[in-house]
Amino acid sequence: MDAKKLAPWNWFKKELEEKNLPIVNKNAEQAVQPQAPLAQLHSEIDRMFDDVFRSFGMPGLGTGWSLPALARDPWIKPTLDISAADKEYQVSVELPGMEEKDIHLELDKDVLRISGEKKQEIEEKGKNHYRMERSYGSFQRVLSLPNDADQDGIKASYKNGVMKISIPRKEAPASTGRKIEVSAA
Repeated sequence: MDAKKLAPWNWFKKELEEKNLPIVNKNAEQAVQPQAPLAQLHSEIDRMFDDVFRSFGMPGLGTGWSLPALARDPWIKPTLDISAADKEYQVSVELPGMEEKDIHLELDKDVLRISGEKKQEIEEKGKNHYRMERSYGSFQRVLSLPNDADQDGIKASYKNGVMKISIPRKEAPASTGRKIEVSAA
């Protein structure tokens, strides 16, 4: 039995250790009503369970099914999908409404940071109406690269609100472990 298949790589271990800078949904901040004490307790318990699951590299269960989405979490955090094939990893990040120039990809040792800033203004003038909407904020996702990731071959492309990152795989380094003889005392 291959133990590595039972314990997949935790891509998010560095993200859990660091403070994230999610996109702030300014409209949600205004819409959130103060929570009742019981609802706050419910949200806190859900958050603790999520933390436990994520610390084992598993996805969280989600927070507070009974609360409206905006009351639970006024932050927008770009979602991403990670898949593995024999020759490469594929990371797909949803960044709708953003432009390439506002997205930053940075590699530091075995950590890949995806960050950016979203600025959006919509102005509509009509004969009998005027509408101005703004949303803005910044985000950061932090991925821990596995040992077999070829950091020199990473490529990224952005199209239709989705950034695709291709991370080639290289031969895993040979184990440096060795057998230690046990002698009688």
